[in-house]
Amino acid sequence: QVQLVESGGGSVQAGGSLTLSCAASGATVSNVEMAWFRQAPGKERERVAIMDRVSVRSYANSVKGRLAISKDRAENTLYLQMNSLKPEETAMYYCYLATQFYSYWGQGTQVTVSS
Repeated sequence: QVQLVESGGGSVQAGGSLTLSCAASGATVSNVEMAWFRQAPGKERERVAIMDRVSVRSYANSVKGRLAISKDRAENTLYLQMNSLKPEETAMYYCYLATQFYSYWGQGTQVTVSS
């Protein structure tokens, strides 16, 4: 059974930084595709960053140069380093993992950016 547990969310001022973590169990993060999504109130869930099985990274245009996705094999954890945060990036952030047959979501961690 795969479980994903996010942490690291919180409240920051515009321009600040946060690092989100997603601890995985039941799967090896380095062997699977993983991503970060976010969903603001009243809006659709959007993917902000993805890292595939061979560590190729891709980002939404709105976050390029400010957010960085990474995996730590030893910790079996996915990270999202977020810099220069904007108020419009206030949202619930979700970790996502996909195997060949199934996909899994974490419970989410709230990020609030004040102006």
